[in-house]
Amino acid sequence: MTPRADILKDVVADLRIAASFVTIFPVASSKPSGEGTVARATWALPVAGLLVGLAGAFVYKVVIRVGLAPNLAALLALATTALITGALHEDGLADTADGLGGGRTRERKLEIMRDSRIGSYGVCALILSFGLRWSALAAIANPWAVMLALVSAHAAARAGLPAFMSLVAPARSDGLSANAGAPPGRSVATAFGLGTLVLALALGPAKALVGLVLLSAAGLILARLAIRQIGGQTGDILGAFEQVGEILILLVAAAFLHGGG
Repeated sequence: MTPRADILKDVVADLRIAASFVTIFPVASSKPSGEGTVARATWALPVAGLLVGLAGAFVYKVVIRVGLAPNLAALLALATTALITGALHEDGLADTADGLGGGRTRERKLEIMRDSRIGSYGVCALILSFGLRWSALAAIANPWAVMLALVSAHAAARAGLPAFMSLVAPARSDGLSANAGAPPGRSVATAFGLGTLVLALALGPAKALVGLVLLSAAGLILARLAIRQIGGQTGDILGAFEQVGEILILLVAAAFLHGGG
């Protein structure tokens, strides 16, 4: 096999792994081919996110075409993205809110985050997440602008995950994040570059810069909280970061694309 064919094979494998983590579709083997394979594949997370955003935008467009209101179309678009991802990131947000909001010790917080039951903090976090994202999409209204907003939000929100995983050590020795390992520098840079490119093409350079600043600030705040309270990041923390990223980018899009402008 030629070097070019090997590279293409690795790219396809990484895309399949990323899609399998972001969506409910079994597009990759349950057993990665080698140590560090999952960490390497994190560069493709923004690509998988872009596809999720496109799915939500498609549903939004269909609902609008049949004559229903933007409010309902926005709700169904969000439901679509949650269904496709298995509400993975929403679950992480809820567990993070419960864990960081409750429990007095590091051990207790981690125990709460592993509990499948949802608490008051988690419920409030989910209400805020869906409410803010729904309001942003409904305010944008125009189907083309909604597509740009969803695509940029889902790609950019996942573009920072490899950097977060690389800079913040796992809080546990086991679990999704710990098992994945720290992404290599090339994967971190590629994911960031892809997310920035999608953001810039969808919203424009100036608005993309605003989004990147907000994402970076949110990442730093969440990282500080996670390190201080539980000693590092977990899969739930990563899910919370993705959700916060989605919210921020959609709010930026709503501020600049209101009414489809």
